[in-house]
Amino acid sequence: MAVRSITVYCSSSRSVAKIYFDAAAELGRAIADQHWRLVYGGNDCGCMGAMAHAARAVQGKVIGVTPQVLVDQGIADHLCDELVVTENMRERKALLEQHGDAFVALPGGLGTLEEVFEILVARTLGYHDKPIVLINVGGFYDPLLAMIDQGIGGGFIRRAVREHFTVCWSVGDAVEHLRRSFASQPKPPAAAEVKPF
Repeated sequence: MAVRSITVYCSSSRSVAKIYFDAAAELGRAIADQHWRLVYGGNDCGCMGAMAHAARAVQGKVIGVTPQVLVDQGIADHLCDELVVTENMRERKALLEQHGDAFVALPGGLGTLEEVFEILVARTLGYHDKPIVLINVGGFYDPLLAMIDQGIGGGFIRRAVREHFTVCWSVGDAVEHLRRSFASQPKPPAAAEVKPF
């Protein structure tokens, strides 16, 4: 069976509402249940930590990628099956992109938004054709979607960009979308052939 890797962008804040922690934990379990690998930002705090712990609780494989500066702050997730420590944020983002067969964004802060836009621009420019999913927990992404539509209406953003990502309102819908997307794609290499971190 081909092994898929899902790169997830989400919050490391400990201050967000319980609904976001619950969604993160649900996503971690769902990725593990599909026998996919969870690739994420490698921090053991906030929604990041909730997601990784939930995946491990059901024997999921978790790969974290985090910069040295966050390791130095003591928030790296040393329980990961693999914890890749990068020199900087740019290298971290590159590895998260390189090793994901799909990208899922839960609600998050500036770092999450930066990652979402970078991966979306890369798809728009044709650097990849991997699925991108925003999980719109509690309507979090509604203002962002309105801003994108405003940019399209004003001629700042290509209209086709709305075809390059999918908005889902639940973890279950997101997982089902990924399952359908993968079913329509050529199979990736077997797990042993996947380029290691």
